[in-house]
Amino acid sequence: MQRQRTTKQEALAIIQRLPDTADMEEIMYRLYVRENIRRGRKDAEQGRTVPAEQVLRDIQAW
Repeated sequence: MQRQRTTKQEALAIIQRLPDTADMEEIMYRLYVRENIRRGRKDAEQGRTVPAEQVLRDIQAW
């Protein structure tokens, strides 16, 4: 059974994969993107999603 990483461990792994030349803005952006992916997956697992067809209809109504 694989042990789940803590949030801190995940953040450190993301940062370690960046080049040494990465600035603070790049680091924060990568962490921001990762958090939004995590939230999206959680929402999908819990059925809190909107079908693509509905999104397209909503966009067209704008």
